[in-house]
Amino acid sequence: MSAKCIMIQGTGSNVGKSLLGAALCRIFAQDGYRVAPFKAQNMSLNSYVTKDGGEMGRAQVVQAEAGYIEPHVDMNPILLKPTGDQGSQVILHGKPLQNFTAREYYKQKAKLWKEVVGSFERLRQQYEVIVIEGAGSPAEVNLKATDIVNMRVAIYAKSPVLLVGDIDLGGVFAWLVGTLELLPKEEQDIIKGLIINKFRGDVSLLTPGLEFLEQKTGKPVLGVVPYFKDINIEEEDSVSLDNRIRQKTNIVKGDLDIAVIRLPRISNFTDFNSLTAMSGVSVRYITNPEKLGTPDVVILPGTKNTLADLKSMKESGLAEAIQKACYNGACVIGICGGFQMLGLEVRDPFHVESSLESVSGLGLLDAITTMNPEKMTAQAKARILAKDRFYGFSDELTGYEIHQGETELIGNTNPLLEIFQRGENECKIQDGAISSNGKVWGTYFHGIFDNDEFRIAFVNYLRKQKGLEIINESVDYAFNHNKQMQYELLAERVRKNLDIDKIYQILNEKLA
Repeated sequence: MSAKCIMIQGTGSNVGKSLLGAALCRIFAQDGYRVAPFKAQNMSLNSYVTKDGGEMGRAQVVQAEAGYIEPHVDMNPILLKPTGDQGSQVILHGKPLQNFTAREYYKQKAKLWKEVVGSFERLRQQYEVIVIEGAGSPAEVNLKATDIVNMRVAIYAKSPVLLVGDIDLGGVFAWLVGTLELLPKEEQDIIKGLIINKFRGDVSLLTPGLEFLEQKTGKPVLGVVPYFKDINIEEEDSVSLDNRIRQKTNIVKGDLDIAVIRLPRISNFTDFNSLTAMSGVSVRYITNPEKLGTPDVVILPGTKNTLADLKSMKESGLAEAIQKACYNGACVIGICGGFQMLGLEVRDPFHVESSLESVSGLGLLDAITTMNPEKMTAQAKARILAKDRFYGFSDELTGYEIHQGETELIGNTNPLLEIFQRGENECKIQDGAISSNGKVWGTYFHGIFDNDEFRIAFVNYLRKQKGLEIINESVDYAFNHNKQMQYELLAERVRKNLDIDKIYQILNEKLA
């Protein structure tokens, strides 16, 4: 088998490449094709752990799920996880390779290209269609010499390209035309169609602009996808969080107020999507202490640099505000790096994350964390140890671990969970910690809120505390079911607004 390919490139970052890739994966799968996503190099702090313990970017996980298949690291062979403004941890085939500065990483690209080709070839032999996603823009002239994710992939795969522009940002006509004109002729020829994304209003008013585009570029406009807020698909880019904050999501709209701290290097914020989707629950992302207010719950999420983000919270006053909220009765929760912050101290003797040796924690749990070079990545199953303080929940939990560091509990502090399975292996490992009154807890266990029964028990506990009526269990709160419904809605919306017949024609064309 040798798959047909189609590639989505963009005029820039955050123009909608990932979502359109997910839509095409679901559309091709609905039409009976065995389809897989592929992105040679991704940069994101929002990652996922596969069944065999590999780490990959969330966008390709979403696209794989949309295509009804299990995610695999070959779909995203290189993942860059920024550790600061100048460097990133490089994940190769799901495992940490090394931390590199940008300049150091560019020197590695010749070697890494061979790894990209290997992953692509393995996928090409297993699937009928591959939906390839580019990164940023193919017209970044300073990066083209070391490109391993945009036009070099398209040329190697002999894949036609669809170029996407975001009209909501303004300047989409200049962006599309300018991108094309900055490309050499052989790369312009690979682009077979244009897509305008995130349009608001009456599309008929856009007709003169579409006609101009086709005349100016000689490329067909394949459709105009409307801006929408009614379809909830996981996003991997923290830019989406900043957009929510700018749109005043600090306003409480539900019975329950959950404040998530928007850390500078926040990771895996998809941990809270299932809470966001529940009616009567407001999930706000907070960047400064003045916006914290009096929430029912404060959540410290994961981070790629626990010590630096903990130091930043202290300097901004957020740490003190969280401590005050806890003393006033709020439930305070830490996931992964957030769990580490809840303790007495975080130490980094090997400088795994930063140049800092140690930073004192929030002191809400009696625990000390020490960073170590070895990274734990695994899908896992766990059971509750602190049943009497954990919302009456006693069933098993499924989730995953991504962390560098070990946390030691001090004195009489009780662990929260017992992990009894990592990957395919049975184990018996204590995880997390919980305070004596159950108001403060933390865990390395990502995805805990995606467990429907636990999430409902947690929300009902909070509702009882406020004298509110409890919610009944129903399919409305089944997170994975709802996720599949969102993929269906996305595919329906994109089918309606793009020329899918023309896209199939492009897919079936043979490139020279």
